[in-house]
Amino acid sequence: MSLNDLVEAIPRKTMVLFFLIDTSGSMSGSKIGAVNTAIDEVIPELKDVSAANADAQLKIAVLEFDNSARWLTGDEPVHIDSFCWKYAEAGGNTALGDACIKLNNALSVKTFMQDAVGSFAPVIILLSDGEPTDEYERSLEELKKNNWFKASIKAAVAIGNDANKDCLARFTGSLESVLEVHNKTGLKQLIKFVSVRASQVASRSVQVNASQEVSLKQNVLNEQLTQIKEIIVQNGSDEW
Repeated sequence: MSLNDLVEAIPRKTMVLFFLIDTSGSMSGSKIGAVNTAIDEVIPELKDVSAANADAQLKIAVLEFDNSARWLTGDEPVHIDSFCWKYAEAGGNTALGDACIKLNNALSVKTFMQDAVGSFAPVIILLSDGEPTDEYERSLEELKKNNWFKASIKAAVAIGNDANKDCLARFTGSLESVLEVHNKTGLKQLIKFVSVRASQVASRSVQVNASQEVSLKQNVLNEQLTQIKEIIVQNGSDEW
């Protein structure tokens, strides 16, 4: 067996990228259209991120929520090379609480994280344009007790004027990791930027202990988000 064969035989760690997408009625039209286009277009870039990373292989899980929450990607994360985006549709309410419950159940070695033991903590990206319509507080507090959630790298995109940024900040842990956008061009740019940068940051090996690693990676991502905020806000005049 050659050295190359030995290197190829070493299994790469897994890093799961979670998208939580608000598909309520207020997202209909150009908003959900921009989300669909952005995710569809960013997949080749994420495949490149995974292919170029000797440490980690990337998997994706997508949770949509309106009157209730459901996994668009099925009962387990999908490897990026096999992932095919099926366009989401919008209608109904904003059941963020149910989304928190579904995510909490998924962040377990018995379910979505069974292949990720000893691997990189996940990335969680939340997209929403409104106010939760269910009692989400208790579900969110339970989710925050989840060790995978605690260790995850998080970001949120507040879409339009009616998005509850304080709620999104409670989810991510800080306003620094919440980005606000008011046009289609900016929304597409943000989704693509956050998806790629968060995946790159989260799947990078760093020589620190676990608690320091979470803080370090989140801070690195927040700094990059701060740098991109002004650029995104200024770009595009195509309002909803």
